[in-house]
Amino acid sequence: MNLTRAVLPLFLLVPVVTYAQAIPNPAETSAPAGHTLPIGTVLPVQIDGHLPMHEGQSIRAQLLYAVYDVDTLILPEHTTLLGTVTSLHPDSSRRLRARLNGDFTPFRTPVVRFTQIVLADGTTLPLTTGTATDGAPLFRLVAPPPHKGGFIHQQYDNGKQVFHDQLAVFTAPNKGDRFLQLIYHQLPYHSQRIESGTSWTVETTDALAVPAQAIPAPPPTAAETKPTAPGSEAPPTWIVNAYLGDKLSSATSKSGQAIHATVAEPIYNPDHTIAVPQGATLTGTITQAKPARAFARAGKLRFDFNQLVLPDGQKKNVQVALTGADSTSAAALAMTSEGEVKPKPQDKFVTPLILMALASRPLDRDGHHQLGKNAVGANGLGFIGNIVAMATGSAKLSAGIGFYGAATVFYDRWLARGKQVTFAQNTRLVLQTTARRSSALKPNTDSLAPR
Repeated sequence: MNLTRAVLPLFLLVPVVTYAQAIPNPAETSAPAGHTLPIGTVLPVQIDGHLPMHEGQSIRAQLLYAVYDVDTLILPEHTTLLGTVTSLHPDSSRRLRARLNGDFTPFRTPVVRFTQIVLADGTTLPLTTGTATDGAPLFRLVAPPPHKGGFIHQQYDNGKQVFHDQLAVFTAPNKGDRFLQLIYHQLPYHSQRIESGTSWTVETTDALAVPAQAIPAPPPTAAETKPTAPGSEAPPTWIVNAYLGDKLSSATSKSGQAIHATVAEPIYNPDHTIAVPQGATLTGTITQAKPARAFARAGKLRFDFNQLVLPDGQKKNVQVALTGADSTSAAALAMTSEGEVKPKPQDKFVTPLILMALASRPLDRDGHHQLGKNAVGANGLGFIGNIVAMATGSAKLSAGIGFYGAATVFYDRWLARGKQVTFAQNTRLVLQTTARRSSALKPNTDSLAPR
């Protein structure tokens, strides 16, 4: 039971933030010859509309990010992939929580597989990928500016953020659809849908030969590097997009555990030579991992990268700051200015108090509008609770249903185990990287020269 099903929707919305990415030399915006994408190529895709939750449902998705081969753009952003829902798995944990709130919908999770890729010229290629089951709308976690002030000021900022997140329900786009879904989910049974914006990350299981094709140049608005002032001895800084190579969780990961990430896009020097090629590896460790505990104590997760390994084996020590990350659970997560990821603060006081006040209304013996007071107070079981309260006319039963709803909210926010922090394998990371003890991070190898 939560206030979303009782009084008003409290969705936490995280704006998707677009990062400046490294762009290739404008002269290299088309593939002069065919290329082969190797086995294990990461393909993150996203749908842009709602789909029915049916086995066999066709899926048309688009690449979230471009795919490169060292320094050559092979598949641009928004390339179309075609697939199907191969099966539906029961979502047991969601079913249990829904039943406690009077919703008997048999919630399921779609298993998808993509089988075709459509190139920019309309050519369709057969594609073989693994299945994906972790589809969910994707958000971008963003590291905020450093906190100012002490503990009291930070708690004030947290409360203000909770208020803004709740207010966004009524001001953010698609508020009409959210309101309809709120009403729809009050029913004891309703059909499911695959939400617009749902994303999956799949890997190719067979090599894919991509023929030569004309690829339009990306907009020349993103900075290639963040160089220091001329004559400065400090090395330049790059914004690196990479895929996390390990699944990380505050529940199972350990401090000191080794991790790695693969650079997803090449980084260019101002003279358009390669500084960091696609396929380079960042290695590091988990610096903090604390599992969630009882009494709503949330898990914590923090990791760091300290070395860059180029494809030719050359190693460079680097200083890395995590500035952003894609996440299917980012609506409930937050990133600190130091790169620590933890669940967002919850409203632990206002929501339970509102539900307690509403639950007590049927017991108000003023003798007026008893039917309405019963309907307002019975907020524990969706429309079932409201209908039962009005049909029986019992003030005590109505209040009991309302207090049940308030108790479930209190348990979730004060007594239950807190939320874990989890990052799936192949999570897209945005890293700010600076070489240490090196005047430049520029591999001296002809094989990495622009083609």
